[in-house]
Amino acid sequence: MDGNFGSEERILWPASVLAGIAMCAAVYDITQKVSSHCFKGYDNLSPMKKVEWNNRGFSTFHALVAAVVSFYLVVISDLFHSNIIIDRNSWLSDAMFGVSIGYFLTDLVMILWYFPSLGGKEYLLHHGLSMYAICLALLSGKAHMYILMVLFTEATTPFVNLRWYLEVAGKKTHNLYLYNGLALFVGWLVARVILFIYFFTHMYFHFDQVKSIFPLGFYSILTVPPALAVMNLFWFWKIFKGMLKTLSKRRQQSENGKAE
Repeated sequence: MDGNFGSEERILWPASVLAGIAMCAAVYDITQKVSSHCFKGYDNLSPMKKVEWNNRGFSTFHALVAAVVSFYLVVISDLFHSNIIIDRNSWLSDAMFGVSIGYFLTDLVMILWYFPSLGGKEYLLHHGLSMYAICLALLSGKAHMYILMVLFTEATTPFVNLRWYLEVAGKKTHNLYLYNGLALFVGWLVARVILFIYFFTHMYFHFDQVKSIFPLGFYSILTVPPALAVMNLFWFWKIFKGMLKTLSKRRQQSENGKAE
């Protein structure tokens, strides 16, 4: 692997990782303070629920940042608008990867510290694979477009977190819970199922470039994304079943209301 090291990278990489960690800490504290003042039920939550509440605050923030930056770099900017895409990268993609590593590290430490209250083994696997892939792309300067496409899937995280917030707040019967569930289903289908189909299709048509990646990177890009795709399909099935269950309950409640 040819290292993507330079004077700028030696400053940018650690700085962006530290920025990601600092971002998590800052948003955690802000979520705690804002929630305590704006949500009456926050102070009545158990200590563990408060930790998860605040944790989901910075995971939502990171997801929004990652989705926006990834969309900009892949779709709007001209960074990857050329025939040769496997070696294309920029300081912004490097910085985004560093911030994401900082986020995943922070979240992983919290998951391990409170295990399994903040997430089970599937979260450890997801975070581990994500950090591995991001680090490999960052250090080599290769396949940034593909990693950014995977990072964009974080766009579904705010919907996941909002569903949890509404459940904790006792708003499962509220219309917002239903609408958020529908948005989560559609968002997951687009960002974590259809996007991965496009991902693998794009890899197939650019396989000559993919093969030019150093061996570890080549075999990693052939194994890590499929593993994440399988996890996404597993979670999508759970989301689909949950949506059907919610819609069924709403229909029964509506029919009972009409009968009365």
